[in-house]
Amino acid sequence: MNRSWSKEQQSLPARECMDYFREHSVFDRMFRGFREKYVSYGSFSGTVVIKNLSEEDLEVLEGFFQKNFHGKKSVSVSAARFEKALKESRFGDLLPKEVLELYFGEAMAGKKEQQREEEALWSQVFEEAGRQCVGTAAEQWLHEIMLEKGESYFYLRKRYREAGKSMEELKKLLELGIRVINGFPYRENSLEYLAVFGARMTGNPHAFDDGERDGQFLRFLIQWENANRGIRIKDTDIFPALQKQKSYLAAGILRDDISNYVLISGIRVWKRQGRIHEGMEGFYLEKEPVQVPLSVIAGWERVECPNKEIYILENPSVFAMLCGKWAGEKACMCMNGQPRLSAVLLLDLLAKAGIKVYYAGDFDPEGLLIAQKVRHYYQGEAVYWKMSVQEYEKSKSAEIISAKRMKMLERIEDEELLDTVAAMRASTLAGYQENIWKEYQGE
Repeated sequence: MNRSWSKEQQSLPARECMDYFREHSVFDRMFRGFREKYVSYGSFSGTVVIKNLSEEDLEVLEGFFQKNFHGKKSVSVSAARFEKALKESRFGDLLPKEVLELYFGEAMAGKKEQQREEEALWSQVFEEAGRQCVGTAAEQWLHEIMLEKGESYFYLRKRYREAGKSMEELKKLLELGIRVINGFPYRENSLEYLAVFGARMTGNPHAFDDGERDGQFLRFLIQWENANRGIRIKDTDIFPALQKQKSYLAAGILRDDISNYVLISGIRVWKRQGRIHEGMEGFYLEKEPVQVPLSVIAGWERVECPNKEIYILENPSVFAMLCGKWAGEKACMCMNGQPRLSAVLLLDLLAKAGIKVYYAGDFDPEGLLIAQKVRHYYQGEAVYWKMSVQEYEKSKSAEIISAKRMKMLERIEDEELLDTVAAMRASTLAGYQENIWKEYQGE
């Protein structure tokens, strides 16, 4: 943005002037003060106070200003005084502004002028970027950034400042934004792992990881894309960590899949465009349970369960026992601990189909909290199954719940669980589903 002058471009008087001022360090302090004033006021004006002066500094200033400063520890130099002394010196053909520009090798400009120049350059960079993506979704993104100046705009400003107000950094970010928005996997009706998407967009599979700067940039781009499509990922305090995963999934990006699965049995599934899922139909007809990863569930459109009911278990062993007993005649699901996104997506599909949920979990603080979360999150009818005080008493183990874990029970607010909470507080013992497996068989 700033124009600079090389020594070769300077005239002989200008070079002699710079040699003189650079020979004495006291002028450096004075010029830095006047440069700050120039940036603030947009002109060569104001007064600079030079403190802690040595005898040598005073002699230099007396020689240039033709004024006695003997015995002073500080000297105030006004812009008018400097301009008068410069005009009366052998460098009188130079203006004060020119001296500052020669000394610092950059054009002097006030804040307003700098802002105008900067905005003009930003507009130019955006126009150049816009020509690269005419007729694409990214063209609209670029237009809205400059028009609305939302989160993406201020994020770009932040990165631009951190890079020393580098226009190259701005260009690089805009080019990346264009590639990302036009390259979201959902546009091809596909899914892509975050690392694969990062490698395709940047050449670095970890570019969009949490904690990486471009990871934050991707989050802003996904927010814009989802809003532009009219997709709103509902805020939830129940599963807050899954909101981000849902947002990415809407753009066709899988943040995690290897450990993100759910166990199910007795469920029929339809994919998008109304086609039955033949693989899932095979397990349904064979009356066998199956472990389904997030990447598969993300492609489901509709589900059905026998009698419009499903039994959800926290633990795999009890799930397996019931699957063997019911042999697909009843729908069954296992979350295997804290619900992952795969389980939450299936809950959404079950609610959409009007399925009644029966939930059963362990009798420890974590188990009760999971049960409460599932019931409060579910948009259809959900009831606790085998989670009363009677089942708790039968399920108790010898494991003592620590005081720290007991405090977690304070977060249980559902009235239907409060009697069980009171019984757990009285005994301080944990209860487990495996200890009452016969109770589940009796339904």
